[in-house]
Amino acid sequence: MTGYWFKSTLFQIEPDEDVEVNPGRYGRQLAFWLKAKLEQRGFEIQDVFPEDWGWCVRCHAKPFQLWVGCGNMDDAVTLSEDVLPLGESVIWHCFPVAEVPPLAKLFGKIDAAPALARLDAAVLEILDVEPAIQRVDAP
Repeated sequence: MTGYWFKSTLFQIEPDEDVEVNPGRYGRQLAFWLKAKLEQRGFEIQDVFPEDWGWCVRCHAKPFQLWVGCGNMDDAVTLSEDVLPLGESVIWHCFPVAEVPPLAKLFGKIDAAPALARLDAAVLEILDVEPAIQRVDAP
């Protein structure tokens, strides 16, 4: 698994946030925060939307998909139906992804590596310059 793991007091888990994703999956506030930070760095963001595993920040990129997944680690919190975990007790995870269409991969016509490298560098910088974020080792 690739990406960046961290703890932070910036993001809280919202009531019923996991209704749009799988139970116990969070990251909505993280995704919208990251969207704003990426836009400040010149990325055009198409949307932020829920996935089964967490939240996705989709960047404008053609002819491939470029996005950042945002979520929590499964074993980072003890989940309870009555009490939401505090955001600072969560290990958050962000991971940049480039998805090239299967036919383009087959013919090797699209090189998404430069766009992915630019997005990855931006995500890393955003996390590293924020004093309220403490990166941790991959679980």
